[in-house]
Amino acid sequence: MKVAFIIYEGMTALDFIGVYDPIARLKTMQFLPELEWEICSLTPHVSDDRGLGFIPTKVSECLSGYDLIIVPGGVVANVYNLIETTDFIQWLKTSESSKLKVSVCTGSLLLGEAGFLKGKKATTHPNHFQELEKYCDAVVNQRVVDEKDVITARGVTSSIDLGLYLCEKFAGNEVKEKIRQRMDYQSII
Repeated sequence: MKVAFIIYEGMTALDFIGVYDPIARLKTMQFLPELEWEICSLTPHVSDDRGLGFIPTKVSECLSGYDLIIVPGGVVANVYNLIETTDFIQWLKTSESSKLKVSVCTGSLLLGEAGFLKGKKATTHPNHFQELEKYCDAVVNQRVVDEKDVITARGVTSSIDLGLYLCEKFAGNEVKEKIRQRMDYQSII
C-alpha cells in the first residue's frame, strides 16, 4: 500500500503527526512491511500554523499513484487561502483514482472543494460544521466518519483516533491494540 501524507503551508502539525504516527508504526513494528509513504507538498518547504517546519519527500508530483491520501486541517483562514488563491485543489484532484481519501479537521473542506465528499456524510471541527454542509449530504458529529472511500475525522485530537482506526481497518483489531498500547494512548473510539 502506498500512502501520500499531504502537507501545506499553515496546516496544523498534530493533524498530520497524529495520524502519521500510528500509520507509520504499521511498517516500523513489522505489521505491514510492504507499506510505503511519501510526504507530499506543492512547495519544497512547509511551515505549520505556528512556524514548525517540514520538508516533503515529493514536491508538486501527481497524486494518482497512491492508494491512500491523508489531508490534515489547519486554521480555517489558511484552508480558505488554499481553496481561493492557489492551485492546491487542482493538485489534490490528481488523487481521484486513489482508493481512499482521508482528512482530519478542516482538511475535509479541502476534500469537499475537490469534489470528494459529494453524496457522503462527513465531519470536521465542530466550529466548521456549517462550512462543511455545502460539500456533503450530511455533517455528522462523530470523531471518525467512514464512508468507504472517504474517511473524515473531527478536530485535532481525533487525528490519533483516526490513525488507530485506519490501523484496525488495514491490519485488524489485534494490531491496532498493540500499536495503541505502544503509543500509551487511551482511545476514545
